[in-house]
Amino acid sequence: MAGLDPAIHDFFPCVGQDVDARLKAGHDEMREGEMRRILVAVGIAVVCGSIAHAADVAAGKEKAELCIGCHGENGISQMENIPSLAGQQDQFIQWQLVYFRAGSRKNEQMQPVVEQLDNEDIRNLGAYFASLTPPKAPDDDNPDLSAKGKQAAVGRRCASCHTDNFAGTKAVARLTGQREEYLLKALRDYKSGQRVGGGQAAMADVAYPLSEEEIEALAHYLAHYAGGG
Repeated sequence: MAGLDPAIHDFFPCVGQDVDARLKAGHDEMREGEMRRILVAVGIAVVCGSIAHAADVAAGKEKAELCIGCHGENGISQMENIPSLAGQQDQFIQWQLVYFRAGSRKNEQMQPVVEQLDNEDIRNLGAYFASLTPPKAPDDDNPDLSAKGKQAAVGRRCASCHTDNFAGTKAVARLTGQREEYLLKALRDYKSGQRVGGGQAAMADVAYPLSEEEIEALAHYLAHYAGGG
């Protein structure tokens, strides 16, 4: 098992030392539930730390040079299955970076990037991407499919978490205007249990009952939803 994320030492040194000692000693009692609680502590340390340390948007822009190759200029992706980050919720971005850095979310392209980030970088990146103009939803080329997607969104109560205009809030993702094939992938991954991270339990409950037809309709509807503000 990998060592504990360094953030836990920055903010919870006693807990961090105890857990790392147990990891090094090879104790089997470090169960998954304990690691999840630690990961939550790390996330709280990073995200809530912004209260004491104001984020630096300019520094976030500079650090975001690492992200341009995949996520595009100004945070608008031009690559298939790579999400746009422009206008995404600040806390959502921070949490996802924490999950990637801790190894809870795994991605071969993201791993070498997040290994270069400290807590301040994560706060700054969240603030920077949230400050950008979100991508404009493309013209809807299949209104009938969107109508089915709207029915699925109402039936699964997507607005109860992602807000009425699907722009997200705090640690809940912005969906409107996101790349359609990325939304498809995310929903399929939640349904299969492959996707982990924030809101996993809630999203699994939402996605698991969806048919493939409903997933395709929902992704199309959200990607083309023009009222996201």
